[in-house]
Amino acid sequence: MRDAVSDDVGPWPADEPGFWQQVVERLGTAVLVLDTTGRVIAANPAAERLLGRTDAAMRGADAHDLLHRDADGTRVPRDRCPLLRTLSEGKRARGEGGTYLRGDGRLLAVSWSASPLTADGSVKGVALLFTDATEDRHVHRERTARTRALEDLNERLSLVAEITEVLGQTLETDEALARLVRLLVPRLADWAAVDLRTGSGEVHRVAVTGPEGRDSGFQGRSAPAPEEAGEGADSPLGRALAGGESVLQEQVAAVTPAAGRLPLAALHSGFLAAVGASSAVTVPLGARDRITGALTVVRTEPAHPFDEDDLAAVSDVGRRVGVVVDNTRRYGRQRAVAEAMQRNLLAPLPQHGHLRLAARYQPAPAGSQVGGDWYDAFTLKDGALALVIGDVVGHDLTAAAGMAQLHGILRSLAWDHTGPPGAVVDRLDAAMPVITTVPLATLILARVEGDPDSGPLTLRWTSAGHPPPLLLSPDGTACFLEAGQGLLLGTGPATDARRPDATHPLEPGSTLLLYTDGLVETPGSDLGTGLDRLRQHALALAHEPLDRLCGKVLAHLPPGSTDDVALLALRVPP
Repeated sequence: MRDAVSDDVGPWPADEPGFWQQVVERLGTAVLVLDTTGRVIAANPAAERLLGRTDAAMRGADAHDLLHRDADGTRVPRDRCPLLRTLSEGKRARGEGGTYLRGDGRLLAVSWSASPLTADGSVKGVALLFTDATEDRHVHRERTARTRALEDLNERLSLVAEITEVLGQTLETDEALARLVRLLVPRLADWAAVDLRTGSGEVHRVAVTGPEGRDSGFQGRSAPAPEEAGEGADSPLGRALAGGESVLQEQVAAVTPAAGRLPLAALHSGFLAAVGASSAVTVPLGARDRITGALTVVRTEPAHPFDEDDLAAVSDVGRRVGVVVDNTRRYGRQRAVAEAMQRNLLAPLPQHGHLRLAARYQPAPAGSQVGGDWYDAFTLKDGALALVIGDVVGHDLTAAAGMAQLHGILRSLAWDHTGPPGAVVDRLDAAMPVITTVPLATLILARVEGDPDSGPLTLRWTSAGHPPPLLLSPDGTACFLEAGQGLLLGTGPATDARRPDATHPLEPGSTLLLYTDGLVETPGSDLGTGLDRLRQHALALAHEPLDRLCGKVLAHLPPGSTDDVALLALRVPP
């Protein structure tokens, strides 16, 4: 996702190798980096000059023992050191009037600020910034202000980087924007709101958050979208949406009544009034002619208004979020088309006597969201019921197209050839490289033979490298039907040996589940574990109506699944 953003807004200097090292080395403020025990890892040139010590001389030394002294030069007890508390508590801290021992023996009054360095949720060390506090008070205040400005800049850069990373982890627009406002509040603002353009010519408020996650009742509100810059001139929100302008309101003026104002201006001013805004920034999402919406951030404390630096940071966030929203919307349209295509290719289930049939198709939670999994059931010309479950290699539209090819060819072959399933699949395997684009596939073709109303019934099947069917028996047991296994489709020239067939009786009250591997295979888990999990869960649901059983089996998918899933279930009435 970083690449997509960079292409849109230009290269970001922080991505260049060695950028941050250069920043620290050229910084006029002294910086020491300490490990979790308080030992010096590195010192920049400003720290060497200020302390009269070289980086090499300080490396590995305990910073407290080496530097920290009382005003009279005596050592400070470790339990009185605020820097050591920062290390132990993992919190930011700053102090005025501390005293450090220089290399030449002189004492140096310092002002300092410490920020924990974290990774994977744990503190790895601390960055200690300090300035000479022995000069007059005015110079001291200026340097302290510069130090704090540097910390604020670092916080803004960190926030932008974190937003870019977090938003790149999802392709769902609503989830991306919910994550965005949770990152902005309270780190940058007291309130944040996102408005998106819709296809119906409106602006829709899709995400709002404030203190403790409150939304002030504004989420879900809509107003007509401005088409030109002039239409939105009476509100920052309109200027951002129509003209691509970033607007800083350092002091939010008293809000005029909504009566007589354009709906978009009323939406914006009403929000500012409702949350008690003292300053606000409104920026477009996107850039140039691809403005998908607007982001508004609010502060309610008059003593801490937004400034030009905040405007620049929020504008950068807006450009990056705009690219993410544009990508997620395009992805959503592609996914909707792909899913509709695949679902339309899955034929409706037939009525076959008193037998009950149910099926589900669930797209993958990530990636292209469409693949080559399919199911089918149809009555053959000799009266038997054909059941099919299959999986074409791949997780994209090519796999879905290959699935459609196999689906149609297998139906034709099974209808024309009423022999055992293995013979039908042999003919499909021979035809596949000639009349399809499918490289590899797995499937099960089964026949339910016997009178569907009076029985007895027999399942006859063959498997081309597919996970075994699961049979739930009326006596409360469950077993996988592992016989009838043959090679995957497309693995090579057929031999003289025919594909194996297997048979098993279907007792009254039994339930048969055919499924694709996405139901039992997840990253970090082996197939045996997945099969056992399915058997136990399905057995616990054996008493449920067939449709509900299928829904609950899919709902029980473990987190981390990356594949689509097809499921076909058959139940023999008691």
